[in-house]
Amino acid sequence: MKMNAKIFCVGLNKTGTTTLHEAFRLLGLKSVHYLDDEGNNIKEIIENNYLAGDNIIKGLEGYDAFSDWDRPPYTVDIVKEFYKQYPDSIYILNTRDLDGWLNSRENHVRKNQERKRKNPDEDIAWLKIDRNGWEIEFKTHYKEVSKYFEGRKKNLLVFDVTKGDDWEKLCPFLDLPIPTAPFPKKNASSK
Repeated sequence: MKMNAKIFCVGLNKTGTTTLHEAFRLLGLKSVHYLDDEGNNIKEIIENNYLAGDNIIKGLEGYDAFSDWDRPPYTVDIVKEFYKQYPDSIYILNTRDLDGWLNSRENHVRKNQERKRKNPDEDIAWLKIDRNGWEIEFKTHYKEVSKYFEGRKKNLLVFDVTKGDDWEKLCPFLDLPIPTAPFPKKNASSK
């Protein structure tokens, strides 16, 4: 892996972001997933940087890998901005089958709803199930990101942990040795 290269997971949440975050950590990379080391939401940081026209990872420069940062309606535009600012970096289009993704998102929202019922004062934003809207988001996102990277395939790895993608696919792309530790499986659901 190039010394100054960053790794951007450019797929949506619920597509193996936690697994990839843990894999990066096992590879000795400084990875950030959803919250930075101080508990700041990286979705907000990246979106604010994007909207201000700043360095897209301003305030997060010390990290090597970024996952679970997607921020509708700007997600695809932010992917393009990552590439404009970091063209020699590594991009991983983490994905999974649509039905599994919809079920995972719905399960996540149902857990959020239950937490909110138990603690009404807790600040939880993702409480609405919208399978039709999510399906449009999924299809549009993967179509647009795939199209954007058509001429940039050397920088893009399509990775699906639900289909068994693991060290054998990830490490050669990152130009890193395969570790002896088993590939992590985080937040795996049977649904």
